[in-house]
Amino acid sequence: MMHIPQNTFKEAIKAGRTQLGLWLSCANAYTAEIAATSGYDWLLVDGEHGPNDVPTLLAQLQAVAPYPSHAVVRPVNKDPALIKQVLDIGAQTLLVPMVDTAQDARDLVSAMRYAPRGIRGVGAVVARAARWGRIADYSAAVEEQLCLLVQVESVRGLQNLDEIVQVEGVDGVFIGPADLSASMGHIDDADHPEVRGAIEKAIRHVRAKGKAAGILATNPVTAKHYMAQGANFVAIAVDTMLFTKAMSDALAEVTGGATSVKTRSTY
Repeated sequence: MMHIPQNTFKEAIKAGRTQLGLWLSCANAYTAEIAATSGYDWLLVDGEHGPNDVPTLLAQLQAVAPYPSHAVVRPVNKDPALIKQVLDIGAQTLLVPMVDTAQDARDLVSAMRYAPRGIRGVGAVVARAARWGRIADYSAAVEEQLCLLVQVESVRGLQNLDEIVQVEGVDGVFIGPADLSASMGHIDDADHPEVRGAIEKAIRHVRAKGKAAGILATNPVTAKHYMAQGANFVAIAVDTMLFTKAMSDALAEVTGGATSVKTRSTY
């Protein structure tokens, strides 16, 4: 009999172990597989800002599946119908953007659970997640292997952080530095002291409440700083940024010109 794959990422963050990740924004299974052979603990398949739909998310999940890296899917929004589809194609960990209230978080928990504990529609017999019905106990056992990460990235979200982090079924809180900096009046400046102070305080609070805390920081010094504050699932690179920098650098090495790519500590 087939069994539900173990969510090793969920186990690691619950144990407080640091998991280093890479953002996948190219919407491409081939580059996703390259990333999956690179040694990252987790890979964020981005359906919010990357040009992804359900079929491209599926292709990337299939490409990553043979390798140790854990695929985390970010849907474009909080729509329960979309969450149902993403779970059915086999995503076990979701990072959901724009969570501003505890009710937002409770609604997401409900969307990931079958009745009577939630509203997820039952369709395991046609779903890749249940290996098309070959995992006999999928519906009864899957909840333990699902992981919900909520993205707090606004002043309103920070104001409600204490209530959000205490919602049963939320496994971790990811602080979104780009949108948070905009919400705080410092757009494109996630390194502003006010923004950094808010992020540090949020990370410490989340960890103090016994939940995992996450961040995206593409500058190694910044990433290490937030890990020292307690962040334990940290994305340290973005595929599109790596490609653009490498391409510009390769040309600059031959022409002697300067690269036009700007680097940031956070995305």
